[in-house]
Amino acid sequence: MKSDSENKRVEGDLKNGLKGIRARLGLSQNELAQRAGVARQTIGGIEAALYAPSAAVALRLARALGCRVEDLFWLEEEIAPTLSVTRAQSENDKAPVDEGERLLVGQVGGKWVGHALSGDAAFRSELLPADALALPTRKKAASDRWDVQLLDSTDSLARTVLIAGCSPAISLWTRSTQRWHPGLRPTWIHANSTQALEALARGEVHIAGLHLCDPQTGEDNVPFVRELLGSGSVTIINFGVWDEGLMLQSGNPRQIRQLTDLTRETVRFINRESGAGARLLFDTLLKEAKVSSDTVRGYEETVPSHQAVARQVCSGRADAGMGTAAMAQIYGLDFLPLRSVRFDLAVRTEFLKEEPVNQLFETLSHKAVRLQLQKLGGYDTTRAGDVVACV
Repeated sequence: MKSDSENKRVEGDLKNGLKGIRARLGLSQNELAQRAGVARQTIGGIEAALYAPSAAVALRLARALGCRVEDLFWLEEEIAPTLSVTRAQSENDKAPVDEGERLLVGQVGGKWVGHALSGDAAFRSELLPADALALPTRKKAASDRWDVQLLDSTDSLARTVLIAGCSPAISLWTRSTQRWHPGLRPTWIHANSTQALEALARGEVHIAGLHLCDPQTGEDNVPFVRELLGSGSVTIINFGVWDEGLMLQSGNPRQIRQLTDLTRETVRFINRESGAGARLLFDTLLKEAKVSSDTVRGYEETVPSHQAVARQVCSGRADAGMGTAAMAQIYGLDFLPLRSVRFDLAVRTEFLKEEPVNQLFETLSHKAVRLQLQKLGGYDTTRAGDVVACV
């Protein structure tokens, strides 16, 4: 084993994701040290950011973990310097700009322009380019196999990471990762928490995003992963902790202060579909408050996403609906927090050995990614990227 005297004190903005990658692969500091041929103290010192490794140590660590040096170490650039932009006109162009307001910025004709990312403008309904076209088949019976004509190379398609989940923040994360890994193809597939887990169980996606609170134990996510996928094959990684509660019309004209207010005849509620984490939490909270769902006007009316609930409330078609603080902030709604819930990412442990999946997860340690999530509002990213459990 070689001496680690070549390690230097950490200077500047050098960051590392060594601990996260090591933990996701289920390795102790001692096991990694033996694989890489360095002292265990070296691993601990690097993870604690006490010093930076030499090129030789960095290469040994990358080889031991089956990844690139760039996946382990990077320079954390400061978020861009200040810039003066012209705010694009919109129906809300006369409203004052709030500190921390999220903007889309581009240079048009030599002038920097900022578009507010609020309400429906914060989302995109895009026509996605196809990766393949289904070929005609002579079989009349339905089949779960398709012959297709590829529209991209297999090398490119092999860099695809499929993520099922209900949080639009997943798409924000996946777009941000391309800053460090331009060839990576993370793709968000909208699905509620139960649907996402079922897709993971069927082998249709790499990652399932979920926020399911067990009404019996109060434990987040782990019991549901164990029930649907069994034991010994799944790693659960934290994406963040968010506030869930009632999204209310701006100014809260119905004066909704607690769950029992939803039973008033003048209040109309909009619900999520069965299997959604927000629906499960709402049912749990109703039971705890001893409120019958039959007394909630609109309980049987459902929409399929956090965004759809916010639209219903924002338009006045509903007075309240379950959602997150982040979604309420985007649509300018009032918010009544009811519970903090852990949003986790469940992944087959074997997938963590694949470079695209590993690259995607290591970006959760990056300051720029965490800042994007924090600016949504109601997101705690303190433990983002941490392994919550191995099931």
